[in-house]
Amino acid sequence: MITKEASPAAPARSAAEPPSRPARKKHRAWDEVPRWHIYLPLGIYLLFTLVPFYWILLFALRPAGSTSLVPWPMTTAHFEKVWTDRAFGTFFQNSVLVGVATLITTTLVALAGGYALARFDFRVKRVFMLALLCSQFVPGALLLVPLFEIFAGLQMINSLGSVIIAETVFQLPLSMILISNFIKNVPYSLEEAAWVDGCSRMRAFRVVVLPLLRPGLIAVGSFAFVHSWNHFLFALMFLNNQEKQTIPVGLNTLMSADSVDLGALAAGGIIAAVPVVIVFAFIQKWLITGFSAGAVKG
Repeated sequence: MITKEASPAAPARSAAEPPSRPARKKHRAWDEVPRWHIYLPLGIYLLFTLVPFYWILLFALRPAGSTSLVPWPMTTAHFEKVWTDRAFGTFFQNSVLVGVATLITTTLVALAGGYALARFDFRVKRVFMLALLCSQFVPGALLLVPLFEIFAGLQMINSLGSVIIAETVFQLPLSMILISNFIKNVPYSLEEAAWVDGCSRMRAFRVVVLPLLRPGLIAVGSFAFVHSWNHFLFALMFLNNQEKQTIPVGLNTLMSADSVDLGALAAGGIIAAVPVVIVFAFIQKWLITGFSAGAVKG
């Protein structure tokens, strides 16, 4: 007679072992917070942010003397006034020239200096880095007197070149720090592999490293452009001729001690803000990536 073998018995559960419990769903702090606790502060923030922009559009688009809270009927008279009568077309061209030139010079010089700080060791490197950091605590107003004396000796007063040089000098410390930290995140082995393949240091940097620095370069260049576009102090001190002035100085001419043309001032403010908004709309992805990567050491 054939007998069926008994199946092995399951191991007995230890008395000390607690019984298994069904897994509980983890609750995050986000799930426990009511939605209105989040949306209400965001709504208040947007209200305080967007209302001033709407107010500027209201004064710029509604007719002079109107007290309506809706810009209707709309008019472009204020834009035509500031663009032609107040020479904002010339101010706009000067601002574009200063901004683009500052962007190029700041990026090129900061790229060279940042590479030296990231890849080379020299005796005064720490002292130099400390000096760059300390220079960020110096307000631009303290640079006016020495820069004015230098530009007067070089006969560069009332020249756009003086503003470009001043803006570049003011932007270089932070730009060099950002680019040097961004270069540190690029593996040094990539350059070494290019050298083994026969590339010189310059060619290896141009072919291997430079394409990886695109977000950082865009971040540094855009920061330099926006700062030079909005900076008022250097243009006011170094430019005396109206044909050489930039948009921030042009906006200041719309205000007098006796009266202020609110419609023209609002139209000029929109003309000054639109190019910066357009630039940031196109480069915001690279800007955030560049600043986040250059802010920490890899």
